[in-house]
Amino acid sequence: MTKQDQLMEFCVQDIIERIVKEHNIDYDEAMNLFYSSQTFAKLNDIETGLYLESSDYVYTLFQDELNFGKIIQTEI
Repeated sequence: MTKQDQLMEFCVQDIIERIVKEHNIDYDEAMNLFYSSQTFAKLNDIETGLYLESSDYVYTLFQDELNFGKIIQTEI
């Protein structure tokens, strides 16, 4: 397992746990929700460098995607 894979895996674990807690859904549903998102696709794309960001930052992008139907990066 590469360092990038490890960083992504830790980030995904944190986000899934947060989805379960904040949305009051079961673990499988949270996994399906996140794994089918654009945020997850970008997290897995090494070119984006998103795997280097904190899980809090990535979760914020995911929340924006849920709320607005797309990822919003306000700092750009």
